[in-house]
Amino acid sequence: MTTIAIIGAGPGLGAAVAHRFGREGFDVALVARHLERTAALAAGLTGQGVTARAFTADVRDPKALAAALDEARAALGPIEVLQYSPVPQPDFMRPVLETTHTDLTGPVEFSVYGPVTAVQQVLPGMRELGRGTVLFVNGGTAVVPHPDRAGTSIAFAAQSAYGHLLHDSLAGEGIHVAQLVIPGAIVAGHPRKDPAVLADTLWQLHRDRHGFRHFADDLDS
Repeated sequence: MTTIAIIGAGPGLGAAVAHRFGREGFDVALVARHLERTAALAAGLTGQGVTARAFTADVRDPKALAAALDEARAALGPIEVLQYSPVPQPDFMRPVLETTHTDLTGPVEFSVYGPVTAVQQVLPGMRELGRGTVLFVNGGTAVVPHPDRAGTSIAFAAQSAYGHLLHDSLAGEGIHVAQLVIPGAIVAGHPRKDPAVLADTLWQLHRDRHGFRHFADDLDS
């Protein structure tokens, strides 16, 4: 079996996706900034019979992110599925009239440079396999910009455009690219936005391989 790499893995959605794909036989590479927490998550998965390893990288550091994905491939084997789902920093969400060009550096590094780096790093391996899936997870501002969240609104829109271009360009190679938009917060126990429910949705996007943009819930929810 091959590997899923989860960029921005944490105890909520990342852990749920790791469990879901691990249940299907995937090895799991968990990539996040804080090694101690990510290693604890990997240990928990290992205790439940899932092969999992932790790797450290800040998505705003392209060299570190590329190196982490190289380490994951060396340790676990080919990366068939890439999920890019780090949580944006609060300071990315400033009112549009208070947002300067320097305020956009972080969001663009986070939501554009990071995913471009990750995709370019795993794409050769997917092509060798002859298959692959790239999953982008975004908030509702990827679709409907919010005047009080200018940074994520602008950067998520750019990431969406990149993902859609990849979807159209890679479909003929057996590589599926999809986006899951999650309006509002991820909520434990919610019928559509519970982490386990979202993980199952992402599994279905990987399995069913149709369309680019999908919604976890109604945009006004």
